[in-house]
Amino acid sequence: MKKFIYLFLLMVCLLPLNASAHVRHTERKNADIVADYVYQKADLKGKIDYSVFKKAFIAYNKTRGKKKSLLTIIDYSMPSTEKRFYVIDLKSNKLLYRTYVSHGENSGRLIADDFSNRVNSHKTSLGTFLTEGTYHGGNGYSLKLNGLTRGENDNALKRFIVIHGAKYVSESFIKRNGYLGRSWGCPAIPTYLTKKIIDTIKGGSVIFAYAK
Repeated sequence: MKKFIYLFLLMVCLLPLNASAHVRHTERKNADIVADYVYQKADLKGKIDYSVFKKAFIAYNKTRGKKKSLLTIIDYSMPSTEKRFYVIDLKSNKLLYRTYVSHGENSGRLIADDFSNRVNSHKTSLGTFLTEGTYHGGNGYSLKLNGLTRGENDNALKRFIVIHGAKYVSESFIKRNGYLGRSWGCPAIPTYLTKKIIDTIKGGSVIFAYAK
């Protein structure tokens, strides 16, 4: 009898673990299905690598405090001469914007390959950000970013890492120099899109900055 009770209690103890593992597996599988659906529906193939999108999609789902169903992806594994800044509406499954974006002057010239979270490094930071409020500063209309990835970008507010427009983020600059102009670490975007993009993603949307 004691042996039976022991075996019964053992089975009861193990059941939640197995059930939890099954739930986690199911959640991962469902997340893969949803990510694949959004990727296809938003017609992202040929525009952004699926593996990068999936990482960003997972980061979006894990982010607490988000207020908008928008996901901005910055793929720093691409050269600055490519349009590597994407704003995706996950509610309507549409790619809203795809444009150029700068990286930090100390992160590299054509391709960013050196990243930092340090103040005054003038380097780009990677990881997950949550957009905050806007202000008018030295670079005009700008959007504050709160870095959520510990050790990688959580000094973003201290470093004044913001989204702003810049004249050096343009095709004419690329034609003259062979690479995009660089910032002090901020993801600067074309001036003609600055207000539209900032007003779209401000106030609690997720940004995921990636590099290999």
